[in-house]
Amino acid sequence: MSTCIETKQVSKIFGGLTAVNSVDVVVPENIIASIIGPNGAGKTTLFNCISGYYTPEHGQIEFYGMPIQGQPTYAVAGMGIARTYQNIRLFGEMTAIENIMVGQYPRFKAGWIDAILATRRERDEEKQSIEEGRRLLKFVGLEGLGDNLARNLPYGAQRRLEIARALASKPRLLLLDEPTAGMNPQETGKMTHFIRNLRDELGITILLIEHDMRVVMDISDQITVLDYGTKIAEGKPKSIQSNQRVIEAYLGPDVTSLTKKYQLRKKQRYDAKS
Repeated sequence: MSTCIETKQVSKIFGGLTAVNSVDVVVPENIIASIIGPNGAGKTTLFNCISGYYTPEHGQIEFYGMPIQGQPTYAVAGMGIARTYQNIRLFGEMTAIENIMVGQYPRFKAGWIDAILATRRERDEEKQSIEEGRRLLKFVGLEGLGDNLARNLPYGAQRRLEIARALASKPRLLLLDEPTAGMNPQETGKMTHFIRNLRDELGITILLIEHDMRVVMDISDQITVLDYGTKIAEGKPKSIQSNQRVIEAYLGPDVTSLTKKYQLRKKQRYDAKS
């Protein structure tokens, strides 16, 4: 299995704060991988380094073996990496289909001269762009809503529209930053199923940040855990779930002794009944 994205000893420093500290992550292609950790662990900062928003001070980021650190965001998008954000960043005064057309920009061939002169290439490309927008709206479950302003769509629909816009650039790697944030359990279940379909039907590698542990454990093939910018664990969901360092990072160092006391008392009650 080929490696899709790999970070090698990546560090990002803001003043005296090391937000990401020598992080190694290897994500094979066509899997769903999650990055988890407490607030302030460096998850979004790592995403920003991968997507080109930040340039790491140290280390290397490789996309299918090609170094990409330091490349501008538009260049990274053109290579095949798309992303969504924790806080939805749609163009609210534009329609749903116009938002998706913006997402297709890295694939456009016509330039500004074509637009001014309304050349045939520009007209054909716009027609194809609209058709692709309708196809993506249908794929994400928003068929018939293309003419609605993005700001008027329900919250769950806005999340799906943001993913549709990311898909418009035909990515090989999709970065999802807290895709179920703010959703109720029913919406979360639908989004989880939808993300799994993205991998299964489109063959896209997905790297996501998520705080809902039920979603993470249900959907992930691989989980990487960060704490204070440092990787403290990586592996399959079951191994992460029982990893003591991960438990302490989320619940505090006292959880170990509390857990042992609980298990001891449970055993004592069982022995007494026997």
